[in-house]
Amino acid sequence: MPEAKSTTRYRPETRLVHGGTLRSQFGETSEALFLTQGYVYDSAEQCEARFKGEEPGFIYSRYSNPTIEMFERRMIQLEGAEAARSTATGMAAVATAILAPLRAGDHVVASKALFGSCLYVVQDLLPRYGIETTLVDGLDLDQWQRALRPNTKSFFLESPTNPTLDVLDIPAIAEIAHSGGARLIVDNVFATPIWQSPLSLGADVVVYSATKHIDGQGRCLGGIILASEAFVAEHLHNFMRHTGPSMSPFNAWVLLKGLETLAVRVRAQTETAGKVADALAKHPKISRLIYPGRSDHPQAELVKRQMRAGSTLVGFEVKGGKQAAFRCLNALQISRISNNLGDAKSLVTHPPTTTHQRLTPEARAELGISEGFIRFSAGLEHADDLIEDFAQALEKA
Repeated sequence: MPEAKSTTRYRPETRLVHGGTLRSQFGETSEALFLTQGYVYDSAEQCEARFKGEEPGFIYSRYSNPTIEMFERRMIQLEGAEAARSTATGMAAVATAILAPLRAGDHVVASKALFGSCLYVVQDLLPRYGIETTLVDGLDLDQWQRALRPNTKSFFLESPTNPTLDVLDIPAIAEIAHSGGARLIVDNVFATPIWQSPLSLGADVVVYSATKHIDGQGRCLGGIILASEAFVAEHLHNFMRHTGPSMSPFNAWVLLKGLETLAVRVRAQTETAGKVADALAKHPKISRLIYPGRSDHPQAELVKRQMRAGSTLVGFEVKGGKQAAFRCLNALQISRISNNLGDAKSLVTHPPTTTHQRLTPEARAELGISEGFIRFSAGLEHADDLIEDFAQALEKA
């Protein structure tokens, strides 16, 4: 197959359509789907050269496949990274990015405000392998600085955070990490690559659950890690080759098609999220609302410096606690209850009983996840229909 042409000189929308495309001898318009486990060679000598890395080419789809490579190349060109590796799920991307470079005796610092599974990796999994961890208030730069040790190898954070949409100061945290010889890993799912570019802000590694906005239509799972060529070659290549958290070629093909419409969808969803947030902020049954696109967001000035727009997510607290929140959720006719996000369909979830149910009530309260807290993920429906639906549901709360 011919080498893909670079699209890095173009704007993001163009990269999302054309970046990384490889065409076979048939000259297909849509990216080809290579559903194959292995590959054949013209000779034993060619096979030997492939395995030695002396000749480019594919060997086995656990770690190299043309469709998967197209997805990785497109994400590289979009994100401005040097290299990438795709994974079976978003959590495979998070776990691999954190775990692969570490060994017993190393130390990791992470923000307390994390998705429940990310928190499990940091708080429960890493210590089993002799890796020390410290959780900090991600908004407090002094805590990041104080947590830094001689054996600290990685900082890890989400921004905006799940589900309370705090925005962390990526450049400042990166500077602290680098001052101690550590790397910064950023989960950029809530911002999407459309609204935030962590690598340009000083991060060393960016991870995505491609299951969310990148697919964006509830079809398949996937994840990706983007970083320097050195990080991928030194830490990820052999780890992934031999442990196999592999993306399916079919999923890579679906995600490629999702990327073509990512900018259009995210812009529309962000506009809708802003309108819904403005409407809910005035509702008498809402005690607190958090949206990065509003001037009353606690880190509004940082949002302006660090992000190109708000988010497709809105967080709000219903007066009356869990029972009132449940009545509201159950009364919605358009937004459906689901623990997913970034979908073309609007989705709502109750983090205290789903994504963050493993946390103690005290830990949830510290993070601002009250019993009445709801996370809304804006879809592609008309904003007025969603606002009217929330109005009637809140009447039942």
